[in-house]
Amino acid sequence: MKREQSTKAAPWYREPWPWLLMLGPVIVIIAGVITAYLAVVTSDGLVEDDYYKQGLTVNRRTERDQRAAELGVAADFVLGEEGRRIRILLRLHAGVALPDALSLRIAHPTRPGFDQDVALRAEGGGVYVGTLAPLTGGRWHVSLEDDKRQWRLVGDWVTGTQSALRWTPLSRVAAAGN
Repeated sequence: MKREQSTKAAPWYREPWPWLLMLGPVIVIIAGVITAYLAVVTSDGLVEDDYYKQGLTVNRRTERDQRAAELGVAADFVLGEEGRRIRILLRLHAGVALPDALSLRIAHPTRPGFDQDVALRAEGGGVYVGTLAPLTGGRWHVSLEDDKRQWRLVGDWVTGTQSALRWTPLSRVAAAGN
């Protein structure tokens, strides 16, 4: 004769398989909440608030770059005192007066909190000096212009590998003209 075995099934919450199946969607929900929080709390440094106005000034900036080439502007940048002091040697065509002061803008490509505007004062002989917060290694967008905003030099500087830098606008303007 057959003997009946009493097998009692355990409740579902005591089985491991339902919990294992629910673990994937729970992890995805938690990751989604964290991502949404980070998107709301942090700002996007790559997008400018006034991008339309900046687009309208492109021609004016290009004219200043061309003006720098006409004046023969060339600059040598040197960092000193553990990156806290910057010295610039500015050269212009003969007969062109040196400006009284220069304005230097150093911008990080992705982290606007590290951007700096440095006022450089003339020491004589085309040498300009200013102080700045130390630059961490990496790539920086640099813009140098005179105090009257008639010309400017722009370029990139990798501070971890280059302690000195030489800029001339001639090659950039010639390449843009082709």
